[in-house]
Amino acid sequence: MIKVGTALFEAAEQLEREKGISKEVLVSSLCDALVAGYKKHIKDKDAENVEAILDEESGEIGVFRTKSVVETVENEDLEISLEDAKEIDDEVEIDDEVKIEVTPEDFGRIAAQAAKQVITQRIREAERKLVLDEFLSKKGTLITGIIQRRDERNVIVNIGKTDAIMPQKEQLPGEYYKPGNRIRVYVLNVKETTRLPQVIVSQAHPEIVRELFELEVPEIEDGIVELKSIAREAGYRTKLAVWSNDPSVDSVGACIGPRGSRIQTIVGELKNEKIDIVRYSEDPVEYIVNALSPARIISVDILADEENRKEAFVIVPDDQLSLAIGREGQNVRLAHRLTGWKIDIKSESQAAQMERQARLEDEKEAKQAEQTENIENPSNVELNENIENVEEKQIETENPEENQGEE
Repeated sequence: MIKVGTALFEAAEQLEREKGISKEVLVSSLCDALVAGYKKHIKDKDAENVEAILDEESGEIGVFRTKSVVETVENEDLEISLEDAKEIDDEVEIDDEVKIEVTPEDFGRIAAQAAKQVITQRIREAERKLVLDEFLSKKGTLITGIIQRRDERNVIVNIGKTDAIMPQKEQLPGEYYKPGNRIRVYVLNVKETTRLPQVIVSQAHPEIVRELFELEVPEIEDGIVELKSIAREAGYRTKLAVWSNDPSVDSVGACIGPRGSRIQTIVGELKNEKIDIVRYSEDPVEYIVNALSPARIISVDILADEENRKEAFVIVPDDQLSLAIGREGQNVRLAHRLTGWKIDIKSESQAAQMERQARLEDEKEAKQAEQTENIENPSNVELNENIENVEEKQIETENPEENQGEE
């Protein structure tokens, strides 16, 4: 047996405090390392029935080999005679198993080096598994981290046991990430690697808005108010559709909070990003009107309402067109994402002009169709002329005095 003393257990306790790796993991790693060192020592990697046992009371560890008790020994590595087994245990019988200590006396530097490699590898594996399990459970949630540095286009954020990566596309446009600042980030993905798991975080994902509202609005956490849909252009504007399951609770008012306290907290967290809270409705016309706020709407016509095709035509006052469309089309673009409807917006004068143009085109098509029909059926032209002549004669018969006066 090898005396390891209390230093091992003290190191195990320290490892558990600092990295959360249990003492059992270290003890198991040490035993496996000792077995690996023994196999390397005897130059037999395929040696069977070998194990290391640690006695915590005495602080000793040794390598043991399990052998079967037989009458005639044919394989000394796996079998032991009954006579020799009796020297170890008086009560042993044929077909029993006994553990024979095989710890080499010259268990020196080579074995120690092999043991060190195994222990180091096991600790890294245990640490990687702990981090992976922890952040897999946090995937899709908000966590707080500290900005460490910028790495090329990425921002490195320390989130506890590991550093997370925030790619450029997941950063807020124009935001300066100063090292040392605390920020809230959304755990987007966790990738397993040969080293520590790679955690991808975001400040641009739409779900970060949902998480913030769930933290700030108790009615959402209680299920009274639901967040039906979110459309976001990070750093600029977000539209949020909310619905109340309790008629006595105003869904929009609950999200805004007393004197705007709740929404102000969320806006501050999102670096003054503009947030529009609209009421969700099962009626597509009402939902589209709400989604296009703050613009005033004259009418909404549903052009198509199918599974893969939802289109609506919206008319707004002339002075509301730019507001309805938004800067660079942002308002109508977010409304489309929020509702799932393709929205075509025209001003009142544009709609009237389109209607006149459509009427003229209809009249033109009707005239062309009539001319085509006359060309194909010339008898229709003669018939029309006869009808006109008859009508003229009837007029002359009905008004003879006027005809004489004219003469």
